[in-house]
Amino acid sequence: MNDSPTPARTNVRVKISALGTYVPPRLLTNADLEKMVDTSNEWILARVGIRERHIVDKGTATSDLAVQAAKKALAQRGIGPNDIDAIIVGTVTPDMFFPSTACLVQHKLGARGVWGFDLSGACSAFVYAVQTGAQFVATGAHKRVLVIGADVMSSIIDYTDRATCVIFGDGAGAVLLEPAEDDSIGLIDFIHEVDGSGGCFLYMPGGGSLNPSTRETVDQKMHYVHQDGQQVFKFAVRKQTEACLHLLERNGLKGSDVDAFIPHQANLRIINATADRLGLRPESVIVNIDRFGNTTAGTIPLAMNTAMQEGKLKKGSLVLMASVGAGFTVGAALLRWAF
Repeated sequence: MNDSPTPARTNVRVKISALGTYVPPRLLTNADLEKMVDTSNEWILARVGIRERHIVDKGTATSDLAVQAAKKALAQRGIGPNDIDAIIVGTVTPDMFFPSTACLVQHKLGARGVWGFDLSGACSAFVYAVQTGAQFVATGAHKRVLVIGADVMSSIIDYTDRATCVIFGDGAGAVLLEPAEDDSIGLIDFIHEVDGSGGCFLYMPGGGSLNPSTRETVDQKMHYVHQDGQQVFKFAVRKQTEACLHLLERNGLKGSDVDAFIPHQANLRIINATADRLGLRPESVIVNIDRFGNTTAGTIPLAMNTAMQEGKLKKGSLVLMASVGAGFTVGAALLRWAF
């Protein structure tokens, strides 16, 4: 028996080395929704800040959006699918219960010798998946992990319910995680939390083991998103702010130090309330909800792409990501942008 101590493994810093996003070309505008439900462009803008959202055509699955985003990320990095070690897909709209969407993405990409899995964290799925993937890289277990946030929310939305149908869109984003060259870039810290007591305020009751699919569950519209908007709003503003403040304070930072605040794009009023309470500079707050709506796991990578297009992400930029989603789930992360 060897009684010598096991050498401690030193974690390496992890960076986001590439980004790719994809939304389906079909648009669903507020004018379109005015013809479908009792709503108006003015009401939607005032309540959530959305003008239009992208919606898939029939037969397009979450894995299809995920693959398009993944291909763009790999192309940006200049590598192929066989150069990655693992695939993590954050989604609440998998193509099917099983196999996992990660398996379907692996096959469609033609990535040989990789493994992967799905992560169900609702609107926090992307930040959860990034931190999960980062652990494999930080410990040296893997060199490259592909993390994807993708959802086809239109597949679980009741387009006769004006409270939910105006909010959601479809989209995907993918990032590549790799070891950072030094500590001047990469992931710094994170805070995650779940509060299951809020599960009854945003959920899809049908289709699982509790309420298996039957004619009755379909007739009762149990396979659609159900939401208590007021409860979700209050929790989101409070917990998103708390998580961000705690994260900044723990790292000796203030809101004014943040170069790019990339929040989950659920509601413009939630974004603005959080930004105000954090004392963020207005120009640092990334908003694209008006063009994409709430794409659930896709919102943060899509907002990253918007930040890049607006010139607000440069090497070394301090980035704060934050989200609150069904569960309730809460996530916040700090990083220095790598490219």
